[in-house]
Amino acid sequence: MSSALRIVPLGGLGEVGMNCMALELDDTIVVIDCGVTFPDREPGVDLIHPDFSYLIDNRERVKAIVLTHGHEDHIGGLPYLLRDIDVPVYGPDYALGLVRERLSEFDWDRPPELISVQPRQVLRLGAFTVEPFRVTHSIPDSTGLVFRSRVGTLVHSGDFKIDP
Repeated sequence: MSSALRIVPLGGLGEVGMNCMALELDDTIVVIDCGVTFPDREPGVDLIHPDFSYLIDNRERVKAIVLTHGHEDHIGGLPYLLRDIDVPVYGPDYALGLVRERLSEFDWDRPPELISVQPRQVLRLGAFTVEPFRVTHSIPDSTGLVFRSRVGTLVHSGDFKIDP
């Protein structure tokens, strides 16, 4: 357990797709997005998700998954993580509708908990407060996230575009 804020990229760093990152402080890990990528050079491979071993090894500290929007490169890996870690998933309504559809393709002993969050609604997740804010993107109901903690404020923009 660290007293410093750790940013742990699990996928999507330096590539398009497979967005997944963890923020870690004290006894809290919050996962931001959980996406997949679609390979174009691996015959027989339909999708690739991040390596979740760090999260699985620290599952008792993972408090939640927070989604920015509903594109597959941000939500497509959820079924693969949620089969190993039982935590609530927070996100915008439209993204959660897409997540419900995606999760219906899998068998669950107990369906994952999906919690709708509106822009400017503040969540308390362990060592963090999280506040979504609206951004313009190519899919409805997209958000960025403001994380506040005792060590400072971190803004995660999510995906966005500059558009009138």
